[in-house]
Amino acid sequence: MVKVIGLTGGIGSGKTTVAKLFKELGIAVYIADEEAKLLMKSSTKIKQKIITLLGKNAYRDRLPNKKFIAEQVFNNTQLLNELNAIIHPELAIHFKAWMKKQTGTYIIKEAAILFESGAYKTCDKIILITAPEALRIERVLQRDTTTKEAILARIKHQLSDNEKIKNAHFVINNINLEETKKEAFKIHNTILST
Repeated sequence: MVKVIGLTGGIGSGKTTVAKLFKELGIAVYIADEEAKLLMKSSTKIKQKIITLLGKNAYRDRLPNKKFIAEQVFNNTQLLNELNAIIHPELAIHFKAWMKKQTGTYIIKEAAILFESGAYKTCDKIILITAPEALRIERVLQRDTTTKEAILARIKHQLSDNEKIKNAHFVINNINLEETKKEAFKIHNTILST
């Protein structure tokens, strides 16, 4: 049985960077956020439910209107929860199908809201990626067309690192890439040996 290792962390913590390090080690990685975006494009069922929830502006030219959706949900916890309730059950089905095709000792399931969605309960171990808030904000500002206020609103909707640490088996403080690489390699060897 292939082990499921959850990989999570707040916005700008460097989950994608760490996921790439595990890919380089030959580990299959499921990026929940990317798969959710693909499902929002391809699943008629999801599309109809999102339009019912947020209105026809949620899609433009049959594609999700990410900016509109983000503006609607990141300042409204109720809407965010309802949107997640539409996407996450379908994502769980998709993940199970993907998982059946995997071989090896373990796979990585990368998800920003692993704890918030309850998906952490299906993982054998959890790796938490952390970084100081100022660095996280700086990274997201460099990566996305957004504002500091929008990033802080997203941070507010995620559990704090202190809360996540309680349920994490491994923690990587992702400030220096070389140190992060060493930590990822150590974790990889620990998982293989258990």
